Amino acid sequence: MVKKWGVNPHFQKKPEQLIFQAMFLHRFLVTSLCLGGVSIAGMLSFAVQAQSSYQRPVVIERPKEYKALIQRDPEQRLIELSTVIKNLVYDIRYATNQNFTGQPLYPLRTRVCYLRKPAAEALARVAKSLQQKGWGLKIFDAYRPFGVTEQFWKLIGDERYVANPAKGSGHNRGIAVDLTLIDLSTLQELDMGTGFDNFSDTAHHSFTGLSAQVLQNRKLLREEMIAQGFVPLETEWWHYSLPNGARFPLLNIPFKKVMR
Repeated sequence: MVKKWGVNPHFQKKPEQLIFQAMFLHRFLVTSLCLGGVSIAGMLSFAVQAQSSYQRPVVIERPKEYKALIQRDPEQRLIELSTVIKNLVYDIRYATNQNFTGQPLYPLRTRVCYLRKPAAEALARVAKSLQQKGWGLKIFDAYRPFGVTEQFWKLIGDERYVANPAKGSGHNRGIAVDLTLIDLSTLQELDMGTGFDNFSDTAHHSFTGLSAQVLQNRKLLREEMIAQGFVPLETEWWHYSLPNGARFPLLNIPFKKVMR
């Protein structure tokens, strides 16, 4: 590649990537400064980090491969969550522009969420326990096709905010879920101190500079999820996954083909 104006080609990106990253940095700065987040130096270093290349891992791409997998091991099946959990509310942010990228990453009007069978059954137990106390679950994201993780990486290329495709993510394996609590009588979210996909340290489980009620709400969700075998992610109060995810292969099956 020919260098232009002395710019290192390693840092040259498509215009849409540069526009997105400027928008993302602005949103990150505003959120972090308002909420007392991480240092300015830490935030700004994101903007100049070069997007690294990666070796693509083994991914199940074809529905035929997925069907063969679940025939060998029924635990590998993706279960649509509303079929096993009553009063479940979906707010699938990546099917809208109301997410940290500012653009839809899933097909518009997506109204399904999947998890591998053990994860779906564990989440159903969480929901049943919560419902006895008048609480319910709202789901932001669950199974995520691998191709979307690759899109995140092309836009951001920073492991502080998105999964490196070389490793894949729990979402790609169908064992991770992003969620919050709701009051079943009103369907209103409980106050968790930040919204979904907040990149400041205010979203960390260890952050204690919040009201007693917010801390109690986070504790309630965390205890219910841990009781059913889920593991919290320290930096995201909304993210939980089952351990030992390697037994579940990475998937890149579109939602509409999972439904068939």
